[in-house]
Amino acid sequence: MSCPENFKYTKTHEWANLEAGKTRVGISDYAQKEISDVVFVELPKVGQDVEQGKSMCVIESVKAAFDIYAPVTGKVIAVNSQLDTQPETVNDDPFEQGWLVDIEMSDPSQLDQLMDWEAYQTHIQQAAKETQA
Repeated sequence: MSCPENFKYTKTHEWANLEAGKTRVGISDYAQKEISDVVFVELPKVGQDVEQGKSMCVIESVKAAFDIYAPVTGKVIAVNSQLDTQPETVNDDPFEQGWLVDIEMSDPSQLDQLMDWEAYQTHIQQAAKETQA
């Protein structure tokens, strides 16, 4: 089982996990709770180029549609096709079965620009305080 504490995170709540030469990407547990009940996931095509910080796919929930941003630049080498028929998997298991895409990174040093688990937890807490203010 992958451990979210070892993943890297973006300020927009995507996670990235380097494994076996590819970067697996999904959204955090915090993000799936904010999005609420996922009803559709529009994934990019295998072979599509994605750019760090740019929209790469869309998740639709009962609330709205949400852009999901690429945490790294590269080429999509796999997508989680299970989400075509079971989009709720993103809610049920965002760090394992609910992953979105695998990316072959063009610049592995981009992972160093992302937050570790501790920094991400601080980011979430600060965002919650700002929302309450």
